Amino acid sequence: MGSAGQSHKLITARDAGLVACQQCGQVHAMGAQVCKRCEGRLQSRDTESLQKVWAWLIAGIIAYIPANIYPMLLTSTLVERSESTIIGGVVELFEHGSWGIATIVFAASVMIPVGKFVAIIYLAISVQRRSNANQHERHKAYEVVEFIGRWSMIDVFVVAILSALVQLDTIATVNPGIAAVSFALSVIFTMLSAQAFDSRLIWDAARTQE
Repeated sequence: MGSAGQSHKLITARDAGLVACQQCGQVHAMGAQVCKRCEGRLQSRDTESLQKVWAWLIAGIIAYIPANIYPMLLTSTLVERSESTIIGGVVELFEHGSWGIATIVFAASVMIPVGKFVAIIYLAISVQRRSNANQHERHKAYEVVEFIGRWSMIDVFVVAILSALVQLDTIATVNPGIAAVSFALSVIFTMLSAQAFDSRLIWDAARTQE
């Protein structure tokens, strides 16, 4: 009964002498090198996780800068040639009354990418500082970052579809600008940064502060 007054102690798989496969989730005894289910390499912790996270994240931020400066869409007609940046396109959509589409584009092109940058930076710094606070919330934040990563290419998909459909020879043409490539690279680098983050490191802080 002496332990009744103690709070339930959270232990990690490592504390229990286990290691889970990051590919299929199969649990093995500590010391196993290869997953018996998918034959993937087993590793209790990725010791180079944070280095890879920062490297991919910095690359993603660098690629995101020209994505907002240079034109995303190049439109040519018989009478004029126009270039649209991400923000410029959002403003034009608002001016034409397409508020819903403009909101979606703004969210997918600005709010989500910037939010992912901030979230990954927060997670990486909290792990580096061995923070023991809000571990459950941080893990949920990581899962959200991974989930929304697949929706970050909306702009690129729209530009690709328009470029394929609006090709009317000399009447009108729509082509992707350099910002489309930069934005795609930024999204890819950010996704790789999120995937490189070993979320198990979040729970190690509790062990180091006991």
